Amino acid sequence: MAGNTPVEYHPNPGESSFDQPTACPAALILEPGFNVVFAGNFGKLQALDTVLAAADLLKTTPGIRIVLVGSGNLGPWVKQEIDRLKLENVTLAGRFPQDQMPGILGQASALLVSLARSPILAQTVPSKVQAYLAAGRPVIASLDGEGAQIVTEAGCGVTCPAEDASALADAIRSLAAQPPDTLREMGASGQRYYRENFDPRTLTAQLVGRLTSLRATRDSRA
Repeated sequence: MAGNTPVEYHPNPGESSFDQPTACPAALILEPGFNVVFAGNFGKLQALDTVLAAADLLKTTPGIRIVLVGSGNLGPWVKQEIDRLKLENVTLAGRFPQDQMPGILGQASALLVSLARSPILAQTVPSKVQAYLAAGRPVIASLDGEGAQIVTEAGCGVTCPAEDASALADAIRSLAAQPPDTLREMGASGQRYYRENFDPRTLTAQLVGRLTSLRATRDSRA
């Protein structure tokens, strides 16, 4: 309730392009191995220090690579940290147009979403979660609260607490150890969850139906 006014939750829709096959040639070709792709803004809220610390812990684990796709005000710092820590298992891929992103996400072994630890952020679902679900790839959620709960409910990957580099490294290792069939099923589960909960067509139909119902109720009381 907001005062005496009832409030109903209606989620933001995802981008429909992320769950559709793309005819665009991939602007980025990922190298062989278990590629964990982070896509989005390089800012303080994204806890990239935790991601790089986890990569440092994974140096001795062969075959795992973290691919950072995007840009932001922490971009220069990220580059400096990769060089300082000698993180040969991290690729700083750059920024790409949105129409290229489905082709990039679709190559990932897993998709990474991370946030800083904060009571407010724990109530936030980053928009990339919807894009990741739609892409049909397993998700690694290094965050607290609502975003992690969606990944758990969808059965589409693994979660760990925000800003816990050791737990994130363990989560990546555990997912990399899963058989291909398990990873495919996780991705398919995420895609099903997206279509049931975030698909723009589904949400539009639900909203139109709810508004029609509310109008009918109002007219019946007039």
